[in-house]
Amino acid sequence: MRRLALILALLPAACVAQTWEWGSRNTDFPPAFPQQFRAPLADSSVALQTRVLADGLEHPWGIATLPDDAGWLVTERPGRLRHLAPDGTLSAPIQGTPDVVAARQGGLLDVTLAPDFAQSRVIFLTYAKPVDGGSATAAARMVLSDELTRVVDVRDIFVQTPASRNPMHFGSRLVFLADGTVAITTGEHFSRSERVFAQDLDKTYGKVVRVTAEGAVPSDNPFVDQAGAEPSIWSLGHRNIQGAAVDASGTLWTIEHGPAGGDELNRPQGGLNYGWPVISYGRNYNTSAVGSGAAVRDGMEQPVYFWDPVIAPGGMAFHSGSAFGDWNGDILAGSLNPGGVVRLSLDGQGRVAEEERLLTDLGRIRDVEVQPDGSFIVLTDFSDGQVIHVTPG
Repeated sequence: MRRLALILALLPAACVAQTWEWGSRNTDFPPAFPQQFRAPLADSSVALQTRVLADGLEHPWGIATLPDDAGWLVTERPGRLRHLAPDGTLSAPIQGTPDVVAARQGGLLDVTLAPDFAQSRVIFLTYAKPVDGGSATAAARMVLSDELTRVVDVRDIFVQTPASRNPMHFGSRLVFLADGTVAITTGEHFSRSERVFAQDLDKTYGKVVRVTAEGAVPSDNPFVDQAGAEPSIWSLGHRNIQGAAVDASGTLWTIEHGPAGGDELNRPQGGLNYGWPVISYGRNYNTSAVGSGAAVRDGMEQPVYFWDPVIAPGGMAFHSGSAFGDWNGDILAGSLNPGGVVRLSLDGQGRVAEEERLLTDLGRIRDVEVQPDGSFIVLTDFSDGQVIHVTPG
């Protein structure tokens, strides 16, 4: 009887992939190649078991898995970093984190562990930093105490320039690349007057930035010897990158928000221009054309994949592990609108072979974190946000 009661208690949390249909488009731009848009919709019929690990978080934004089954670090956008224990205990805010501009889309954003965290205790946070003239996307490194209660030796390794008075489109994810350098994604602060800075090499708006873990500029960055250019820039022409991950081969991938239509999956390469706001597969929110009114231009890169209507992407991760083993190598991306998790299967040429929508009943998913066993964690982006563990049903 106890076993039957347990099974019945778990049943309400089990779900499978929902049938999904594409919505109406905002534009009629044809894809540049066949697998760039609306890949075949999959229904793997995989049962997903969800368990709430913690609730009551205020707009949780980023999560990092601690080693040795020690739980997770979770950020809340108003400026709090917390430790979540495996038993669901949520700590008081960890002390010593940087001050943030907690307005509109600004606040405390991503959290990432150093590769040698087990020895160094170093972690990294991205955040909206208060600066003269407004705010800026920033990334800081710091040392987490053994007791998980405080960070010390807090030092910025990147601060976006120039400052903006518009607390929108900060990015921002931080991921380690295969060579030990750090990629930091930024946004272009949204406004018509500032979005054009995504094309400017003397500003770090709308860029992927590459620095060392100490904040130094690598000598092989593409613009390091170009007069007037910010040497930390890796790629340009991005709108608002809120998802970034490195695949098993060490290649960096990003997902960025488009306007009305035109969310993009990219594989940013050094020195290349990804087009915003000159070209886009979307329209402005007032239905006017973006930039040149085209989606293709010589000298500007095409996305690997785009969405119209949008998924409003959050964080992303590449799947690995025995749980959901058939998904190994697939992208799991959070969707803020319409919500849930988007699974993308890639072919041998790095193009999207199929798309599946999962967990759409959970609403706004801000981040996805794959666990060592292949199960995964999602964060729901609400004023009463949750940390949810997803396992095979």
